[in-house]
Amino acid sequence: MRIGSITLPNGLFAAPMAGVTDRPFRQLCKRLGAGYAVSEMVTSKRDLWKSLKTSRRANHDGETAPIAVQIAGTEPDEMADAARYNIERGAQIIDINMGCPAKKVCNKWAGSALMQDEALAARIVEAVVQACLPHGVPVTLKMRTGWCAQHRNALTIARAAEAAGVAMLTVHGRTREQGYKGLAEYDTIAAVKAAVSVPVVANGDIDSPRKAREVLARTGADAVMVGRAAQGRPWIFGDIAHFLATGEERATPLTQDVQNWLIEHLHDHYSLYGEFAGVRTARKHIGWAVRGLPGGETFRDHMNGLDSSAAQLQALGGFFQQLADTHERLPVSYGSVDAGSAGEAEEESAEQDIYLDAA
Repeated sequence: MRIGSITLPNGLFAAPMAGVTDRPFRQLCKRLGAGYAVSEMVTSKRDLWKSLKTSRRANHDGETAPIAVQIAGTEPDEMADAARYNIERGAQIIDINMGCPAKKVCNKWAGSALMQDEALAARIVEAVVQACLPHGVPVTLKMRTGWCAQHRNALTIARAAEAAGVAMLTVHGRTREQGYKGLAEYDTIAAVKAAVSVPVVANGDIDSPRKAREVLARTGADAVMVGRAAQGRPWIFGDIAHFLATGEERATPLTQDVQNWLIEHLHDHYSLYGEFAGVRTARKHIGWAVRGLPGGETFRDHMNGLDSSAAQLQALGGFFQQLADTHERLPVSYGSVDAGSAGEAEEESAEQDIYLDAA
């Protein structure tokens, strides 16, 4: 799997999710089997680049290559400047966002709202590609199937993007109108794959190794991108890789391993956000990790009342140690957790916290 001149270890991608795929989470996904992980959106608004939120999103200290940064905006020149800004800070791949359905983003005519204006979308792609070309940085594009069921134009935008020099296309199998509701459809992704020569990535409702294999077969895509199903279950990438290679499902991970991964993640999380913000933003990651587990809901309610990292880590250690005493392996499988509905509210909320820091 290649993006421009960059070779990836596999075709299993962690989706960019605002408020979720920060550097610590991307690192964890890569460590547990993802071949590629894209940052949460970085605004193209220059006056917000120095804000604390954007500074954290543009922080790649110690991050495993390749470093991919997603940018969001509506003006070609601003998007080109944003690409250069992030390249200066270590970005090796620039991804253009035309897929986010959040109202705060679409009301600014960014994200998936750009799919309503094909001419503007093409100008943005051209501007970003030209800005990245002197640096040898490939540009990718993530989009939806269209704005609504009556206006599915992913195929048109895909062809224009390829002509402009985009190195890879990712298609989420829903329209903007759907948000995260309903079921993803894959016929549009298959049509895009058949029409272009650059790699195509399938995204949407990929919540298990079997579903990943099914979507790859149905679309002919070169890779799959996993979003909500990785929240609290980042080892899904390793599980998919094993299933695609052997046709057999791996056993659930050892409970002690899950505890170690989560604690390692939280230490990295606190170091990025600091004590006050880190404790509060860690709550969603912990909540995702315990969903579906025995006593998980009760523990999450207790954990949400803790106000220090030390208290969180101590409580988490106690919860998983008690679980490990009765369950050597994690007593939850992909079939027993509805990752889509469980993560929908949190992801929808996280995506509202994007684009304009001061909005």
